[in-house]
Amino acid sequence: MKSVTIAQRNHGFSLECTTIAPDKSISHRCAMFSLLSDKPSYIRNFLLGEDTLASLSIAGQLGATIKREGSTIEITPPTKLSEPDDILDCGNAGTGMRLYAGLLAGIDGSFILTGDKYLRSRPMRRVADPLRSIGAKIDGRENGNLAPLAIRGGKLKSFRYHSPIDSAQIKSALILAGLQADNSSFYKEDLLSRDHTERMLKGMGAELSISEDGWIQIEPLKQPLKPLNITVPADPSSGFFFAVATAITPDSKTVIKNVTLNPTRIEAYKILEKMGTNIAFIEKENIYEPIGDIEISYNGKLQAVTVEKNIAWLIDELPALSIAMAVAEGTSLIKNAKELRVKESDRISTVINGLSNCGIETIEHEDGYEVIGGKLQSATINSHGDHRIAMSFAIAGLCCNMTIEDTQCIDTSFPNFFDILGEITTIG
Repeated sequence: MKSVTIAQRNHGFSLECTTIAPDKSISHRCAMFSLLSDKPSYIRNFLLGEDTLASLSIAGQLGATIKREGSTIEITPPTKLSEPDDILDCGNAGTGMRLYAGLLAGIDGSFILTGDKYLRSRPMRRVADPLRSIGAKIDGRENGNLAPLAIRGGKLKSFRYHSPIDSAQIKSALILAGLQADNSSFYKEDLLSRDHTERMLKGMGAELSISEDGWIQIEPLKQPLKPLNITVPADPSSGFFFAVATAITPDSKTVIKNVTLNPTRIEAYKILEKMGTNIAFIEKENIYEPIGDIEISYNGKLQAVTVEKNIAWLIDELPALSIAMAVAEGTSLIKNAKELRVKESDRISTVINGLSNCGIETIEHEDGYEVIGGKLQSATINSHGDHRIAMSFAIAGLCCNMTIEDTQCIDTSFPNFFDILGEITTIG
């Protein structure tokens, strides 16, 4: 188990992030959505992380021809997706497993989706049950709740589904199934989750529309979609670690270059801004996604905040945001975030335990927690195989010396994280 020690930073820094990891959500979708075309897709700046490479490998197992030159990928789909001769390994990616379940549910053949020990413990019935209700044949441990998932793909019925969970993964899986259904399908969530799937598929020519009351109408594909020609922007959730680093280190400034400014992806920055950090969003283009720069600068002591709305928009950034809360004045509250319980780890418990080890007082709730701001103290933190926990407490190390155990999980989403962090502090 690999451990890393982060040294305290005693003065400000100026950082320009031009190598923030490409967006993981978009990279996953590029690998999958290219299979819906009949022409080669070209993807530049594809994330070369373990999870996204797993999604790319699965596309190859399904018959696609893949050419790689660095982070530039050419994916030529097969005339017909083929039944693989081996299991499909999604690594640590819930996105990979849940979206591929939706895609493969409508493809004639037998498919087995698995992943690492952490992914195999995450709930899949939230996707399996609605897919089974429209004709998909899906089985797995605990009646299809735990991977490995066995899928026998075939014809799917149209549906009208109001999801009890606001989740981009569930929504995307059902949209992919709806594209293969026998008639128009409808999907609704109470709060708009990440909308990369809708934006990208519409850009490829899929017939998707959203009514005023929030129902997404999905028309079955009448012909293959247009191929992708996209440069994947930087991942705002990866960049957010360095936004927090800036917010907690006096006299510091960071510019994150060429990042998606999709409103469903920058909510955590809005919260950090509300806490007192200076943040500017500078849009430069808008084709598949709005893309531009985010400028962050230290603006004094942070103030406590309550986070209870738009949770689906910042669920992944809450561990890092908790580090900012730990040094803010007052008591911060996170609520309506029970989804944290079923991420790569139980992030409510892992954040609470980590902060407690650092001398920060916390109060745990079923759907969130309270953080009483104070002074972070040096500690040893076990990431429990959760990349966002590992990176969040690495950033906390800027306030005090911090040792993080089990850091190899960071390679799944942000392989050069420590390279960038090493520009502003000493890593041992």
